[in-house]
Amino acid sequence: MSNHNLFCDFEASFRAAGDRTAIASADGNQRLSYHDLLSGAARYANALAALGVQPGDRVTVQIEKSIANVLLYLGVMKAGGVYQPLNTAYTESEVDYFIGDAEPKLIVCDPARQQSMRKLADRHKIFAVVNLDARGEGSLSAMAAQMDDRHDTADCGSDDLAGLLYTSGTTGRSKGAMITHGNLRSNAATLVRLWRITNADRLLHALPIFHVHGLYVALNTAFLAAAELVWFNQLDVPVLIKAMPQATLMMGVPTFYTRLLAAREFTAETARNMRLFISGSAPLLAETHRDFEARTGHAILERYGMTETGMITSNPYDGARVPGTVGFALPDVSVRIRGNGPDVIEVRGPNVFKGYWRMPDKTKEEFTDDGYFITGDIGTIDAEGRISIVGRAKDLIITGGFNVYPKEIEDVLDAFPEIGESAVIGIPHPDFGEGVVAVVTARAPLPPERELIACLSEKLAKFKVPKRIITVDELPRNAMGKVQKAELRKRHANLFQKSD
Repeated sequence: MSNHNLFCDFEASFRAAGDRTAIASADGNQRLSYHDLLSGAARYANALAALGVQPGDRVTVQIEKSIANVLLYLGVMKAGGVYQPLNTAYTESEVDYFIGDAEPKLIVCDPARQQSMRKLADRHKIFAVVNLDARGEGSLSAMAAQMDDRHDTADCGSDDLAGLLYTSGTTGRSKGAMITHGNLRSNAATLVRLWRITNADRLLHALPIFHVHGLYVALNTAFLAAAELVWFNQLDVPVLIKAMPQATLMMGVPTFYTRLLAAREFTAETARNMRLFISGSAPLLAETHRDFEARTGHAILERYGMTETGMITSNPYDGARVPGTVGFALPDVSVRIRGNGPDVIEVRGPNVFKGYWRMPDKTKEEFTDDGYFITGDIGTIDAEGRISIVGRAKDLIITGGFNVYPKEIEDVLDAFPEIGESAVIGIPHPDFGEGVVAVVTARAPLPPERELIACLSEKLAKFKVPKRIITVDELPRNAMGKVQKAELRKRHANLFQKSD
């Protein structure tokens, strides 16, 4: 039986690329060839083995983004381990839960967290804790440097785990999504074809790599195609603009694009050699899409995916990239919409995860009898098969017995020139069950709340019109730019206690 470890595919690509540049830091201080990646991954895999990591063991990683972090990711895969990245913003108590649930063989942390992480490891009877910092220095990299640069890639089946990524847990405790080598291989190979990624591409990589977008979508496609990565440890808009004329491809979240548009020095000339701009992880405003095309001549390609599924849909490379839609189902991926009330997107295909870690009942609950994963996203599919996301089922507002989809109201609000962004939520209401509330940011002085509500009354059915419009400096977001509506509901939970 052949080895289905995804690293085998990477290895073939790396060997063919040889001394061509694999990763170059945006500041020009670091460059690794594909040959370097191959030997570096082997050294890290040997270091992991020396620390007791065997195929199937989890490796918990909470470190800052660095090129050494990439070598660690590759080393875990090569060794047959299960890579478990954690957001660097997670607190000690949150990390305590993840470690207790995943039961890793090894923890890799920032040197500044070594002491607190050691305490957590002792509590959960985990022997090995090593560190790695943003410069790629630490006890793990020092150990890897002493290792042999040859390593036999661990034999894995297509259904064996490559990753354990925890969901955000906004509706209960976080769940570990079990991602297999087969999931990653199918999704990456499809995206390379659809987005026409080749070894001639230079990809601007400013995303975090504790998340599907920066880790699996960006890295795996670049590695399969032997493209070059222009590496940013964090988003730096002036440096990104400076690097862009020598690049061809960028993957970003909507915030990247709004920040680029806010920079006067970002022009069509800046993007003259760019082939493709891709956006995901959070909804891209239609206005941002139009403004970006007007500024650069490039229509951003928006796509849709989840931790549990990788990418599900994509706007086309050739053909219309319609603002406000996420395009068509990927080849070999089946998407349907079902529901009595909220019409929820369901998906089946080789990209869909194996299930939730140690939660068989929850896994069964989230799949239909015929094998479709229930995404929880509300959507529509037009006659051509083009998909639009309306919102999350859990964000559906039921007011006075009527269903209200927040995105419909947000689209109307976002069209006001004075409004920057909006988030519509349902707040407990003594008469209506839930009252519709809009939380907005201002890009110019806003009319009085009463006038805004009157304007909306001319555009929306009465039951959809917000009872309150609250202005804030900024909307709360997670690391990938998604608005945290659960946090907004929490902040304003008592809004209607005394009056409506």
